[in-house]
Amino acid sequence: MSESNITGCILGTAMGDAIGLPYEGLSRRRAAKLLGPPTHHRLFFGRGMVSDDTEHTCFTAQALIASGGDVELFRKDLAWRLRWWLLGLPAGIGLATLKSIVRLWLGFNPRNSGVFSAGNGPAMRAAILGAAISDRPQLRSFVRASSRLTHTDPKAEYGAFAVALAAQFAQQQSSNSSTAYLAELEACLGHEAQELIELLHQAAASAQAGETSLTFAQSIGQAKGVSGYIYRSVPVALHACFRYPNDYAAAIKAIVECGGDTDSVAAIAGGIIGCRVGKAGIPEIWLDNLIEWPRSIPWMEQLAEQLQVTTETGKSSSHRGRDRTFQSHIWALPFRNIFFLFIVLFHGFRRLLPPY
Repeated sequence: MSESNITGCILGTAMGDAIGLPYEGLSRRRAAKLLGPPTHHRLFFGRGMVSDDTEHTCFTAQALIASGGDVELFRKDLAWRLRWWLLGLPAGIGLATLKSIVRLWLGFNPRNSGVFSAGNGPAMRAAILGAAISDRPQLRSFVRASSRLTHTDPKAEYGAFAVALAAQFAQQQSSNSSTAYLAELEACLGHEAQELIELLHQAAASAQAGETSLTFAQSIGQAKGVSGYIYRSVPVALHACFRYPNDYAAAIKAIVECGGDTDSVAAIAGGIIGCRVGKAGIPEIWLDNLIEWPRSIPWMEQLAEQLQVTTETGKSSSHRGRDRTFQSHIWALPFRNIFFLFIVLFHGFRRLLPPY
C-alpha cells in the first residue's frame, strides 16, 4: 500500500460524493434539464461539498489510525465517532445508520448496535479499508466490524467486502483484472453471496461488451435510478470501475447519469478508482473547487499520510485510542453542517420550479 493509493481513495470518494450530490434523487431527464451534465461541481455556484459518504470514509480512516490494527479498538473507536457525528447535526443520514447510532447512545454494545438492513451505508465506507489493509482475512474482519456496527443483514457485509476487495485489486492488479477479482471474491464469500457474485459477473460481462453503466443499471431493474439497496448500488458502482478502470472522470459521469442515489454510488466507485489513479488521476478543477472546512483537501491528505504511517508501522499514532491531530476544529462541524443544510434546502425548493 502507498500513500498515493490511500490519498486517491479518500479524495476519490470525496469527489464522487460532491459531483453526484446535486443530482441525488432526480430522474435523468429532470437532472439534464435542471443541472446539465455532471462535468463539474453544481451544488453552490460552481463549487461542491461532501455528504455523509465522505464523512464516514474519514471516520473509518481515523478509526484505523486509532486502532493500530486491532479490530476491537477499531470497532469501539468508529462507534465513538458515529455517536458524536450525530450530535454535529448532519444533513443526510440513512435510517438504519440513524437507528444504530441512537442504540449506541442508549448503551448498546457496538457488537449489537446494528439493525437488520441491506442499505449501502457499509459500502460507502469500505473502499478505504481495502486501500489500507493488504491481508485478506484481516480485511474481512474489519469489514465485518464496520458493517455490523450499523447494518446486520449479511448482504450489507458482502456488498461492503466486495467494495473493499475491489479497492485492494485496484492498486495491486492490472487494469484487466475483473476475472481474478471475481474469482477471489467468490473464494472469500462462498455460496452465501451467490446472488451478489452473479450480479457482479453480469456487470463485468456488460463492461467487457462496452455497454454503458446506464444500460447495465436498466438491465437489473434500475431504469428510474439506482437505489440505496446494496445489491443494486454496488454492482452499478463496480460496473463503472470495470468499464473505466483508469478514467476517473468518465466513471463518475457514467454513474451520475444513471440517476438515483448518485452521490453514494459515485463515492463508492470514486474510492475504488481513486486507489488506482491517485490524486493525479482526479480532475484538478474538481479538487480546487471543493469548499470544505474543516475537512478540507489538505486535511484529507494529512489524514491519508497518517493512515499510511499506521499501516507501515502497525502502531496507533493516537492518544488513548483516539487521534488528537484531527480534532482541533471539531467545534466548527455544526456550523459547517448548518450551512450545508441551507444549501440542501435551497436545492430542494429549486427542484419545485421549472424547467420540468
